[in-house]
Amino acid sequence: MTKSKVLISGASVAGPALAYFLHRDGYEVTVVERAPVPRDSGYAVDFRGAALDVLAEMGILAAIREHETEMRGTALLDEAGTEIGQLPAEAFAGELEVPKRALTRILHEITAASVEYVFGDSISALTEHESGVAVEFEHGPAREFDLVFGADGVYSKVRQLVFGPHDEMVSHLGLSGAGFTTGNHLGLDHSGLLQSAGSTAIYLFSAADRDQLTVSLSFATDSPALDRRDRAEQERAVRAAFAGNGWQTTHLLEAMTAADDFYFSSSCQVSLDRWSRGRFALLGDAGYCAAPTSGAGTSQALIGAKTLARALADADGDYLSAFTAYETELRPYVAENQRNGRAAAALFGGQVSAEGVDKQ
Repeated sequence: MTKSKVLISGASVAGPALAYFLHRDGYEVTVVERAPVPRDSGYAVDFRGAALDVLAEMGILAAIREHETEMRGTALLDEAGTEIGQLPAEAFAGELEVPKRALTRILHEITAASVEYVFGDSISALTEHESGVAVEFEHGPAREFDLVFGADGVYSKVRQLVFGPHDEMVSHLGLSGAGFTTGNHLGLDHSGLLQSAGSTAIYLFSAADRDQLTVSLSFATDSPALDRRDRAEQERAVRAAFAGNGWQTTHLLEAMTAADDFYFSSSCQVSLDRWSRGRFALLGDAGYCAAPTSGAGTSQALIGAKTLARALADADGDYLSAFTAYETELRPYVAENQRNGRAAAALFGGQVSAEGVDKQ
């Protein structure tokens, strides 16, 4: 197959990163994203190890560093809010931490002129045939592509259509949480507070914007079903989990309802025997989410995009051998991250630990 048209579903991190590398290698790239504009959700992401090399190869490492949160550390609090210890910045921030909106904006900026972005739409049907893939969309006209990549998160539409139902591949790690921002009434300055009480945890931090406090309210759950419910039901679950808690809880629950950037997610992992099938391949959380408790989601997305693009380039268009090479190289790295994600989430049993707080 000659290098030609590819479709990527998802415009968060893995999708635009793959788009960058594939366009550089001569592919005609289209990215479809359900959100109406580039996503601005999520609060802080960090980079570790080879992910920094990927950013450097893309020519954006310096630009990313300009947004570094420069966190100085996190104070551990008891149930009454009294400090009982300190965690170094690296416990949360890895080697480099930035607001997620900065990363997604920069990735979009470096690809917008060379990649076709289709916002406000989603794939509705995929039909593979001898010479390509017929793709139907919820709103736009049907189109033909040579390859289709799913970079569309834990509840990937590409994975659902090609590989099967979500519940066969998504496993819940017992932890869910709400995130939002509010005024920095505690006066935190490039620092955080972590308080755990029973099966709940509150993580607060302020970094780039000293007037803004980022809030994460995590709690034990037995299912990720809340992820798919509306905000009102998610808020009710948060309030029920934190009922009776002291310290800042009442104020934070009021701020949650007033927040215009409320975000809810569960710690889940995605496990498949294969990340590819025919002309389809998955990357990032769609293929191998390691859970936020792993601290590796963003790094996996970047490294996965680079590895997949390099495999395609080395295979000179033989996508089947490229997909095999991609999986062979990346699976040990993913397996380690998923082990770490499960281990950190397991520490939640009875009490949330520092590693068990979902801050993304």
